[in-house]
Amino acid sequence: MSLSHHALATPVLGRANDESLVSVLKTLLFFTIMMITLPIGLYFTSKSYVFEAFGYSSNDSYLYAAIVAVIAVHVILAFFVYAAWNEGSSQTREGKQD
Repeated sequence: MSLSHHALATPVLGRANDESLVSVLKTLLFFTIMMITLPIGLYFTSKSYVFEAFGYSSNDSYLYAAIVAVIAVHVILAFFVYAAWNEGSSQTREGKQD
């Protein structure tokens, strides 16, 4: 009886681990795309439409746009750490309830 119970429980645990892995990979993919696109987009957008539009010199607009991009990277990293922390704690809680 113990063997059949173990045989039935193994696929369920495997499915839960696969769903957990898919969730982690989706989160990682989302933040990877954000890390690539958002800072670059903000750099060129802020340089062209914000800083040069307000009359900053070309050199100054490069500097300020780079600062905006660096801030965006830090914000994305902070959100990634927050999401990873909460995802790990919710999986731990779900595992303890079983």
